[in-house]
Amino acid sequence: MRKKSLKIFVLSVVLLAGILLLHKIWQAYYDRRCPNFSQAAELYVYPGATPDSVKALVSEKCRPTNGKSWSRAMASVSSVRPGHYTVDKSCSSLYVARMLSHGWQTPVNLVLSGTMRQQGAIARKISRQLLLDSLDVICAMRDSALLASLDFTPDQVFALFMPDTYQVYWTDSMPSVLKVQKAAYDAFWTQENREKAKKQGLTPLEVSILASIVNGETNHEPEMPSIAGVYLNRLHIGMPLQADPTVSYCFDYTINRVLRKHTEVDSPFNTYMHVGLPPAPICVPTKAALQAVLDPDKHQYLFFCASPAFDGTHLFAATLSEHNRNAVAYQRALDVRNRSKSVTR
Repeated sequence: MRKKSLKIFVLSVVLLAGILLLHKIWQAYYDRRCPNFSQAAELYVYPGATPDSVKALVSEKCRPTNGKSWSRAMASVSSVRPGHYTVDKSCSSLYVARMLSHGWQTPVNLVLSGTMRQQGAIARKISRQLLLDSLDVICAMRDSALLASLDFTPDQVFALFMPDTYQVYWTDSMPSVLKVQKAAYDAFWTQENREKAKKQGLTPLEVSILASIVNGETNHEPEMPSIAGVYLNRLHIGMPLQADPTVSYCFDYTINRVLRKHTEVDSPFNTYMHVGLPPAPICVPTKAALQAVLDPDKHQYLFFCASPAFDGTHLFAATLSEHNRNAVAYQRALDVRNRSKSVTR
């Protein structure tokens, strides 16, 4: 009788152990393989975050269907890495835990577009999109050694940036961002584009400088080749560029309208006082402006002024007398518009 009871006891223990083992195997399988989140979410983990705080963040944003599975997976995590992570509904608990602990980030889009004519504005644009402080961005843009490794100088840094959308990691350093820009710059400067620049009598840097002036004159891309053609015509005959955007640059873009007194500023960037191109770009040129300099309109124009239609376009002229007539027409239209605004007020 005792032997039978002992046998039953042993079988019960073995059965219980087997059940527990199967349960453990099932838990491990579930944690490793089974989807465990009811909501997809993008997560930003900041420096200093703890496993517990990130565990709570994932629970809040992604809502685990099996909370115990998620807790088990995170129990083995001793630290989490800062970064941008994507959790979708197909993710298992263990995958998300490992993703956070190993830093398996999802890239983010770094959008460089719009007006980029001051280092501070560029720094704010980048710092809003990445885990970078604005000051760190500016310091990198002024780091002679760093820029020299990319074949640029701090004065030329605007030429290094290529407006576009880039896939980078949220935690990337500024040197990494600049290396991405250098790769884009090199990709733009194909042998074909270098030949086009040479045909205009320009180096790639000089193309960037002139393109930055074109950008300063207009945002209307269809007109950029015509404006580029005007400045190239002036360059080729040794005529001063007399570009208002270069004077605005001398005053750090703090003046709304360039007056005669402004054109007397003593600066190598003042193209009213100095013949030829300024020594460096005055803003970050867009690809459209760069292409406009490489493929300018062929014409005899040497002058242009804003159109009296106030539609963002310009009137072009080959002679000074024709240009003066255009300028008078614009001034008259401007006076009429200003009087109309005064009456309305």
